[in-house]
Amino acid sequence: MIEDKELRDIFKIECDERIQNIEGNLLHLEKNPNDLENLQDVSREVHSLKGAARMVCLNDVETTAHHMEAILEKIKSGEIVVTTEKIDLIYHGLDSIRALVHEAVTGEPSGIDVLSIVSHFNDNEMEVAPGNVQERPNNKDKSLVQEYEMRGLNSQPENYHIDAIRVETSKLDTLMTYSSELMVSKTNIMRQLANIDEIIDMWDELNKHTYKNIPLFREIERGHISKSLDELIGFHKAQRKYLEKIEKLLRQERGRSYEDNERLDYIVNELGEKISNIRLLPLSTLFNLFPRTVRDISRDKLKEVQLLIKGGEITADKRIIEEMKDPLTHIIRNAIDHGIEIPHEREKLGKTRLATITMRAFRTAANIVIEVEDDGAGLDIESIKRTALKKKITSEEAINRMSSTEIQSLIFESGFSTSEIVTDVSGRGIGLDVVRTNIERLKGVVSVKFSSGVGTIFSIQLPTTLTTTRVLIVSEYDRIFALPMEYVQTNRFVSQKDIFPIERQKSIIHDDKPVSISYLSEILELNGTKNRDRKSKELPCIILSTGHDQFGIVVDELLDERVVVLKPHGAILKRVRNVLGTTILGTGEVCVVLNPSDLEKTMKKYTLQSSAQRGTIDNEEQGKRKSILLVEDSISTRTQEKRILESASYEVVIAVDGVDAWNKLNSRTFDAIVSDIQMPNMDGWALTEKIRKDKKYKELPVILVTALSSDEDRKKGVELGADAYINKPTFDQTTFLDILKRLI
Repeated sequence: MIEDKELRDIFKIECDERIQNIEGNLLHLEKNPNDLENLQDVSREVHSLKGAARMVCLNDVETTAHHMEAILEKIKSGEIVVTTEKIDLIYHGLDSIRALVHEAVTGEPSGIDVLSIVSHFNDNEMEVAPGNVQERPNNKDKSLVQEYEMRGLNSQPENYHIDAIRVETSKLDTLMTYSSELMVSKTNIMRQLANIDEIIDMWDELNKHTYKNIPLFREIERGHISKSLDELIGFHKAQRKYLEKIEKLLRQERGRSYEDNERLDYIVNELGEKISNIRLLPLSTLFNLFPRTVRDISRDKLKEVQLLIKGGEITADKRIIEEMKDPLTHIIRNAIDHGIEIPHEREKLGKTRLATITMRAFRTAANIVIEVEDDGAGLDIESIKRTALKKKITSEEAINRMSSTEIQSLIFESGFSTSEIVTDVSGRGIGLDVVRTNIERLKGVVSVKFSSGVGTIFSIQLPTTLTTTRVLIVSEYDRIFALPMEYVQTNRFVSQKDIFPIERQKSIIHDDKPVSISYLSEILELNGTKNRDRKSKELPCIILSTGHDQFGIVVDELLDERVVVLKPHGAILKRVRNVLGTTILGTGEVCVVLNPSDLEKTMKKYTLQSSAQRGTIDNEEQGKRKSILLVEDSISTRTQEKRILESASYEVVIAVDGVDAWNKLNSRTFDAIVSDIQMPNMDGWALTEKIRKDKKYKELPVILVTALSSDEDRKKGVELGADAYINKPTFDQTTFLDILKRLI
């Protein structure tokens, strides 16, 4: 271990920078073996690394770097050609140096056998080939890879940590300017304190003067006014003199206090912003770690994959960059192992042999978005459903109520994996749940979009900084809570008449779409004032988004919007459900900052539990109620029709198109079908015809509710077997229910 702490820190920073440069240049050299300028850059960096190790007497690092340099020099002279084998050899030398540097800085043993490394280099230095040809490693190379992996060598450090940040001198100059301003404010405050001391002294003198004149007041009380009049006038003048001085000083100090307060407020805000900006680093700091990862994993899996990086100039907080390494690594590993096909399979599908993973970053109004997209096989919705049911992640009842977005999100549940094979990369049922947990810890949100055979996009939404956050302060049951503004879409007022049930979940219509809502007190299980009348008034509803879906939280009152310093949980409370952290308000009150992602999960869990508790009652009611299969692809129309039917005490089962309706029709008994006509996959015409051709459903009432209003359409509906034909433009709720009642 290097004894000199200052030298140790400097050496660590230099090595980290040079190792990163070498790694990036090697990737370029492997693809462009004739780029002599790049080759020269690699050699120069390795030579500098060797020199730095020599200065701190790290002989093992110097020896390893020397042999790396020797290989590179022979490549430059044409004695050795650039092959995948040689690049692997240099990479493993680089990984060994990384481990040895870590040992020198921390004192933790690396377990590196330098003699073995040197022998591998010696075996390869004498090899000569006629041309620059890239080749796959042979069995010898594979054993070399395995040997290095067994010794714990990694292309990336296990605990990724940024020890130092380079700061532009202009930024330091700005901070020094604000520091000087603080000194001025400190001087002003000292002057104000001196004036306050003077005011207190005058006040003491005033009290003494008053105390001395107590006998005078007693004489006046006895009626000896004429005798004491001159003394009283003198006392009054003295009092007035004292009070005028005190008033003058107080007014003066009040003005100065306002000025200093404004100045301090400005300086504090500017300092906070500038210091936060100093912590901002370009995402390329993180993204540049992954080309090597993609190279190594794809070669191990016999796949051809390239990584494209876009938006590396976007900046983010140092902590975000540090803690996003593991989630992004998990996503990339899953993409290569699960998503991307082997080359000959891609050719059969009409794709290029070379697959592409694109890592991009961009900034929105309040957030940073990181996307990882691959052009692989994607995932299948039905496969996700089967896996979720097989591994008991959810129930069949729950999954039937889920939207496609919610079904896709199941891949982030603990234990979920569609892979039947456990590999060293993935398939253990862990990974994506870790991704979500880590991202949520950073106040972020992760979502996924995929199509079978097309590819997958993981989208991660993160705040720019973690030190401060803008929050919405709310009140619920006389308690104060805060919600991060990056999750808040909008606010609106709702009354009891606006709320209706969908699948046993309180809902409202927002932007022509149903949105699930819940009272904050229900989610947090708060006990508040009894007998509160919430039905007779409108209450604020905060529409939140944690991805593609929206949900609403109803509270008693919206109080304020402000920027606060977020204090994360301590070591004892690493993870508290529904809680992101805490902050201290200007009043000194501690305010809990809520985690919207957890609130959404708790709300869904609460709904499912409530449903289970009501299950027996519902089953009894279902035995008495008539059941309707409602087939409608428009969510708005479907919602309104469902409300009408349920208000008339019908049990309603939803189908989104004819295919979905036919499958559900064969799964249970219904008393009637209410169907639209214009739908994807199978329209209402085809569904009606198919129903009437099946003897089981000969007597089943079918009501077509559609915008098609021509006589030909009506005639066609009757001919296919519809019992009633209702035109949407002239839809009447009473008539609709009367027809339904008459038919069943």
